[in-house]
Amino acid sequence: MARGWGRRPPRHTCEHFLTRVRLIDGATTRGGYSQPVTESTDAFWAVVPAGGAGTRLWPLSRRRSPKFLHDLTGSGRTLLQATADRLGPLVGDRLVVVTGVAHAAAVADQLPGLPAGRLIAEPSPRDSMPAIALAAAFVERWDPEAVLGSFAADHVISDDAAFHACVREAVAVARTGRLVTIGITPTYAATGFGYIRSGARLDGFGSACSVVEFVEKPDPVRAAEYLATGAFSWNAGMFVVGASVLLDLLAAYHPDLAAGARAIAADPVRLEELWPTLTKIAIDHAVAEPAAADGRVAVVPARFGWDDIGDFASLSALLPGGVEPTQVLGDGSLVVSRDSTGLVVPGGGRVVAVVGLEDVVVVDTPDAVLVVAKNRAQDVKAVVDSLTGRGRADLT
Repeated sequence: MARGWGRRPPRHTCEHFLTRVRLIDGATTRGGYSQPVTESTDAFWAVVPAGGAGTRLWPLSRRRSPKFLHDLTGSGRTLLQATADRLGPLVGDRLVVVTGVAHAAAVADQLPGLPAGRLIAEPSPRDSMPAIALAAAFVERWDPEAVLGSFAADHVISDDAAFHACVREAVAVARTGRLVTIGITPTYAATGFGYIRSGARLDGFGSACSVVEFVEKPDPVRAAEYLATGAFSWNAGMFVVGASVLLDLLAAYHPDLAAGARAIAADPVRLEELWPTLTKIAIDHAVAEPAAADGRVAVVPARFGWDDIGDFASLSALLPGGVEPTQVLGDGSLVVSRDSTGLVVPGGGRVVAVVGLEDVVVVDTPDAVLVVAKNRAQDVKAVVDSLTGRGRADLT
């Protein structure tokens, strides 16, 4: 199973963010996220960083229309909308989305129930820590006792009930002052993810463990060793932590970044002035790794299916069959398949015929066509790099 999708993982053991930065007013709540919220998640807020270009899903996903704005599962909901749907029962309308300025209008259109002021647009990408820190600084001012969870806009998760249970435990652990990450139980020796090494179980919680360290993406041999020990989880970048705790930890490791985020939240007219001064760094490197070394991080193992849809092979693993035996994402009436297997995405409005090809991916869009062997799906990024080198930004 690619990317750990579709399989309930085994029980984990512990040995084993307009042209300038500004808040974008959302529409008043209508058809939004007012689902019942359980007592265990009172004062729990969700932050959704919605960024990235998804270059390995080109030409379907591009800088101006990244993968989180697309329905990639055939559910009728985009990945962003599905993320908001999934978080609604935990947070009600306590949802903050941080996205690039180029995508703010699309995000607002897809999430019409997002309350006013909860969409934060960044004029330039500065990695995950500034985006999450800025959201945390606003949440801290709105709700000083808040615990927040950061969840990417482009992940696919199965079994919402199991996801909710996992997050509730993470919230409870976070209320003890820890930074909590949700670890995905590995299903194969992946080299495309960072890993989390678990330590001792935490008393008083169902499955939470201390975190010994975060480990960078390993080579195949080391990944196999990690898998064999049972002590390692995949790092999917899901974090749950008190808003003030996160900013205080950040102040210890990157004081200027924490101070800048809090200064913007205190005086939003300074957004344009201060945003470029915030250190460009991922949350893993800025806070999670040093906090783990200081004994401040815990992990709650995930018991739900998870996939980051990193390429077309991963996407294929999520989809049912289509024009047998070829899978189709889109209008199946536009696909003719004979003696072929793989995935066809007919997005150009014309018929796509595939004959005598095995495990092939064909993506048809109005201005570009991709044909790639499924086992070379990771190499699609090289096409984007080549087009960028040719000055074809219009295609990337």
